[in-house]
Amino acid sequence: MKTLRMIAIGTLLHVKQLSRSGLELTISLFIPIVQATLAVYLFRSGGESHRLLDAAVGAGMMGVWSSVLFGSGGAIQSQRWQGTLEMIMLAPRRPVLVLLPITLATALTGTYALLATLLWGRLLYGIRLDFVHPAAFVAAAPVVILSLGMFGLLLAATFVLLRNANALANTLEYPVWLVSGILVPITVLPTWTTPLAAALPTTWAARALREATAGGPVWPSVGICAGISLICLALGAFALTHVERRARAAATLALA
Repeated sequence: MKTLRMIAIGTLLHVKQLSRSGLELTISLFIPIVQATLAVYLFRSGGESHRLLDAAVGAGMMGVWSSVLFGSGGAIQSQRWQGTLEMIMLAPRRPVLVLLPITLATALTGTYALLATLLWGRLLYGIRLDFVHPAAFVAAAPVVILSLGMFGLLLAATFVLLRNANALANTLEYPVWLVSGILVPITVLPTWTTPLAAALPTTWAARALREATAGGPVWPSVGICAGISLICLALGAFALTHVERRARAAATLALA
């Protein structure tokens, strides 16, 4: 219970910190709306006006993924710039428990993207929010968002080994949501992308919300998404421990 309380308080603290960042607020407020607008016009021009709700949900998931990717990629670097990384690593807790609230906070701020795209589509384009499984959508959305937060921990552990994590984050944003079928069906992609899609929690998160929207078995996709994210959490914990020991031995923890 103490560990869960620490994670909850840490997540709330970092959410408040992100809410004070002008850059984060600008990105969170405007990019999801732009993506939702482009998705609606894309589906309309393709003669798929009946799938506009899917477009709004997909655009929201794109916003969640962007928030997790850039937030996790810059988690370590931001702490370095603020001069708090050493204090975080000196805390009497394992590194994974200290950094997990940061990645969960980025995922929670991405929740706005999902809500904003649905509201934007309803108010501006008149999209009817007719979910086939509305209760399942409400229940599955927090689970998949938290699962992506755990995936973000693995990204943070990987990016800490790079000198410029933001550059890699820029290159990963669009390929991952494309391969995951967040907006474009996986069936139209080359067959060699199928194994990659199956290994990504973003694929199963998008599928779970899409099945709750248009109909289908929601909970198997939610379970697979959570399972892959737990594996990512374990790998991230191992990687963070290794990285911390390397940084302590080489005295490079605070170096950019």
